[in-house]
Amino acid sequence: MLVTASVVVPVSGAAKPPAVPAPVPAPVRPLRTATQAALAERYAASRAAIADAERMAAEHGHLRRAGSLRAMAGPSRALLSFDGRDGGRTVEVFGDLARAGRIAVLVPGTDTDLDRYGRLHGGAASLQRELRERGGDGASVVVAWLGYRTPSLFGPEVLTSGRAAEAAPGLRRFVRELRALRPAARISLVCHSYGSVVCARVASEPGVSDVVLYGSPGTGVDHVAGLGTRATVWTGRATGDWVSAVPHTRVRLPFTTLGFGTDPVSPEFGARVFAAGDGGHSDYLRPGSVALENVARIILEAPPVAAGHRG
Repeated sequence: MLVTASVVVPVSGAAKPPAVPAPVPAPVRPLRTATQAALAERYAASRAAIADAERMAAEHGHLRRAGSLRAMAGPSRALLSFDGRDGGRTVEVFGDLARAGRIAVLVPGTDTDLDRYGRLHGGAASLQRELRERGGDGASVVVAWLGYRTPSLFGPEVLTSGRAAEAAPGLRRFVRELRALRPAARISLVCHSYGSVVCARVASEPGVSDVVLYGSPGTGVDHVAGLGTRATVWTGRATGDWVSAVPHTRVRLPFTTLGFGTDPVSPEFGARVFAAGDGGHSDYLRPGSVALENVARIILEAPPVAAGHRG
């Protein structure tokens, strides 16, 4: 019960903000090809769905959400999908998917929704810039995948794999769609915090080349072999990340299991460990960081650099 006491008790009674109403998105045709024309049509459909959600949010007095949606609907944004309900779901592309030779799917962790989407957006943009600068050919794409209802850091659901189990089928479908659209592309899952619990359930999907876990509380398995994947599994943790203090154990209860088992950066887990610098839990994709460089290097099949070095 140490896991529960250390994470949930301090603010378990915190009130949740009221839900922001949003319309049911209009159905879109399946994306059968990754041509520029097909992608432009899909991006336009997503902008229309965002505009509808913006109007409804404004009509109900949720001006902050309306403002963020207005920015999200800008002509420079490229969203494959959008649903404003229940905190929001969206999939955004950074780079030219029509030319993609490498695709990094960025899977976020706790407390990520439309109102806090800026963190995921900023991290994805930073990673794509790093890839472009290091790859040089413009064929590296990052996809920010907010395809599930993320748990609250201060709620009991963050201690179980329940939200990950809900998320995994959607992420698996998305990986398969990418493989169908760009069959020659190298796909990497890049998974932050609780997102690593989601990715652990999809790691065995054929076509995934690398699984990159950072700021991870665990995966739900005790050894990398338990992921059942042919992908190379990488893991990193910054020295200033509070997640290192989370007990790496699993407590089996009658109806659920609390915790996620072996520490992913420990030798016992068996993953390849990369240097992640001295930042905090939300600093891994910060421009100029060792962690950002090493995540980009892994995606580009280059060896990571040691702590304290920039290449």
